Amino acid sequence: MPTVTSRDGTTIAYSRQGQGPALILVDGALCSRNFGPMPGYAARLANDFTVYWYDRRGRGESGDTTPYAIEREVEDLAAILAVAGLSAYLFGSSSGAALTLQGAARGLSFKKMILYEAPYVPVPQGGRTASQHVEALWALVRADKRGAAVTYFMSDVVGMPKFVAFFFRFAPMWSKLKAVANTLPYDLTIMADTAILDGKAKSVTVPTLVAGGGKSPPSLKAAVDRVAAAVPGSKVRYLEGETHNLRAEAAAGLMKEFFVEFEHRRTT
Repeated sequence: MPTVTSRDGTTIAYSRQGQGPALILVDGALCSRNFGPMPGYAARLANDFTVYWYDRRGRGESGDTTPYAIEREVEDLAAILAVAGLSAYLFGSSSGAALTLQGAARGLSFKKMILYEAPYVPVPQGGRTASQHVEALWALVRADKRGAAVTYFMSDVVGMPKFVAFFFRFAPMWSKLKAVANTLPYDLTIMADTAILDGKAKSVTVPTLVAGGGKSPPSLKAAVDRVAAAVPGSKVRYLEGETHNLRAEAAAGLMKEFFVEFEHRRTT
């Protein structure tokens, strides 16, 4: 297991697979290096890229240093970029897409990025804002109520029916979800920074594809359009038949199309 040390001394664990141009995958909430979509994506991309994916701080085999701040996670991503090479491509999914955008807006150097459904969704009438969700999740995490934090995230944040969220407690993955529940406030802190869309995102010059699923709900499609409007010159792509849980085949095809085409043009 290779590791790299972030600026504040936190150890960040990562995996590497394949050969070719460097490509970094950035996870969303409740995922870690060995749990979630990224290992499947990496396996399908390894013939075309050297793929890097990592445990975001507080997850898996990475360390954590308090207090949390978005800047620390951007520094973690910078540390992975330093290993992969500053000419890497980036793919971020969900809150990982929002983190990738934070990195671009704060001046990290890389070649090109895909932002898949960063969930800057409109707040429904009478609903809680991301900032309010942060406060609720911090209260649960500080009380060591990890299971309750996962259930709250699934039902109150994502919008899953409460009885469905409750039955996740009996699923084989429950222990893995609880293991990273302490980082849910981190994801919501990133999502609460909506000011980036009207501010620093306007200065991003990295070629960007903002993507979403054709079968995703209107709120996520609105979020895709909102991000695209914030990043100058960005392109938008909806993948037919896909949802927020982007399948590996579709994810790999999207990345190969957007990144390999760029690499081919650059070298011919």
